[in-house]
Amino acid sequence: MILAGDVGGTKTLLGVFERAEPRPRQAQLLRYTTTAFSSFGSLLDAFLRDAGPRLRVDAVALGVAGPVVGGVARLTNFTWGVEAAAIQARLGAPVALLNDLEAMAYSVSVLTPDEMLVLQAGTPQPDGHAALIAAGTGLGQAHLHRVGGRLLPAPSESGHADFAARTDREAELVRMLRQQYGRASIEHVLSGPGLVNLHRFTHGGAACPAVAGLDVPDHPAAVTAAALAHQCARCEDALAMFVEAYGAETGNMALRAMATAGVYVGGGIVRHILPAVQSGSFLREFLAKPPMDGLLARMPLRLILNAEAGLLGAALFAQRGLL
Repeated sequence: MILAGDVGGTKTLLGVFERAEPRPRQAQLLRYTTTAFSSFGSLLDAFLRDAGPRLRVDAVALGVAGPVVGGVARLTNFTWGVEAAAIQARLGAPVALLNDLEAMAYSVSVLTPDEMLVLQAGTPQPDGHAALIAAGTGLGQAHLHRVGGRLLPAPSESGHADFAARTDREAELVRMLRQQYGRASIEHVLSGPGLVNLHRFTHGGAACPAVAGLDVPDHPAAVTAAALAHQCARCEDALAMFVEAYGAETGNMALRAMATAGVYVGGGIVRHILPAVQSGSFLREFLAKPPMDGLLARMPLRLILNAEAGLLGAALFAQRGLL
């Protein structure tokens, strides 16, 4: 049996998988609030209690929302880390730690058509590379390089690169972000907290009934709900800025990766704002890269609808014996 994990700054999924082709079969899935635990070890203890005493695993692969160096992963948006050696000592099985987007990227090859939504069919090149971007608590990206006929994911920390303003209004946004954070990163715009930054920008200090009385972690969902229900024009403006910037950065990533085999958009946010993403502005900004707009128009662009794609990718990594 395989223990796979998707460890994020807000929530953690841990699942037990049976080996099967073409993709591992999920036998058990448990969800946890990451911030409710003082360490990954305490979360793992809770999982082992919940999973039952008969659980036996022979391989462990975890996707973690942060950089992985020397068998240690540090969560970018929470305080604790994950150590492969400690987990191996606890479970007696080989352990692999992957960046969370790297893990999700492994799932791309086995996702079914009903687990994706096509924004642009394009013309996929069988010998081309691919790319993945996903906004959630943070913003992650991964390139999938074509090696030996297969797509091999490579992690990155591109979400922490500088945000490039495309308009005078976005330049004003960058000025606001620099005043608060010292610099403006892509993640300061394209993430749950990034949507809160956009909300603050579009409201300019004005009160907003949509978030009144809510804790800050609940603001992104409230802003999204108000925008999609047309209850607050400034919330709609914030979401529109988010979708346009998301499309633009996805196009940037596609060019950097030369993703002629396909571009994939995952993460929790895109699934919750599908009407806004399908409105046309995401694709318009994705393509708005002359003289490379023709190249981008030929790249397949798909949204990942499977909320457990990162978990599946980690399990597939373990099943293929890549530990």
